[in-house]
Amino acid sequence: MASPASQGGRPRQPSLAQLRAFAAVAEHLHFREAAAEIGMSQPALSGAVSALEETLGVQLLERTTRKVLLSPAGERVAARARTVLEAVGDLLEEAEAARAPFTGVLRLGVIPTVAPYLLPAVLRLVHDTYPALDLQVHEEQTASLLEGLAQGRLDLLLLAVPLGVPQVTELPLFDEDFVLVAPKEHWLGGRGDIPRQALQELDLLLLDEGHCLRDQALDICREAGRDENTPVTTSAAGLSTLVQLVAGGLGVTLLPRTALRVETGRNDQLTTGYFADPAPSRTIALAMRTGAARQEEFEEFAGALRGALRGLPVRIAGD
Repeated sequence: MASPASQGGRPRQPSLAQLRAFAAVAEHLHFREAAAEIGMSQPALSGAVSALEETLGVQLLERTTRKVLLSPAGERVAARARTVLEAVGDLLEEAEAARAPFTGVLRLGVIPTVAPYLLPAVLRLVHDTYPALDLQVHEEQTASLLEGLAQGRLDLLLLAVPLGVPQVTELPLFDEDFVLVAPKEHWLGGRGDIPRQALQELDLLLLDEGHCLRDQALDICREAGRDENTPVTTSAAGLSTLVQLVAGGLGVTLLPRTALRVETGRNDQLTTGYFADPAPSRTIALAMRTGAARQEEFEEFAGALRGALRGLPVRIAGD
């Protein structure tokens, strides 16, 4: 048998068609049966096996008029050919899965002031509508989420916008109003027409620095005319702690409507008040890398999530 043919000093590579033809002959030890299995004519099958032998530089088959036998080299190559063809099959299945929407891993980043209140709806949607989707949730502050999105550590973010970040596309989900939460018997409790100017002199409790909700609350206060030098003496790491501080009489705070029931429903030492229209509000959206490979999938997911959130006290985007 001649040595393997080469081009430019490098050995030629066998083709998948050659490997498939030889593997079929090795299994059946019969050219006609092998050709029928892979849908190839007998002359084409024989030519493919001969070409493989020439490429590899070894004799793979012992041919007689009555039967076909594997040579010792053919037995070894047949086992390896089957492994290669199985690996190629796995690769094709993986590519098919990657092409199919809502399959594989989706790494979702969520800010802490959204996660406890929206994740139940997100998880139900994925379970009921996208069961083949492997959802992985990461709760982090906005700056960390944006870094993870840019680096490819995260695929999609659920957070407050606008972000004002280049190469990030926002898919708005809803707007929600802020509600004043105060200690029981507070003079603003129970009102539905609180003017924003009331925030100018209130003892306001906020989240720690780094939370976008803190920045949003401060923006609202500035718009209401609150002196930027008016101190914020107490802050908290999470909304639950913030609400407990309010119940203890240390001041008032602003909560988004989606957090209100969870955070105030179990405490009878709190009262709430609503702002006059237009009430201060925030926008919640999904965010993705601009031009992401899964852009169409993420846009469809945003539409489905808007529908899943219609039971919440929010204004759905596009309605």
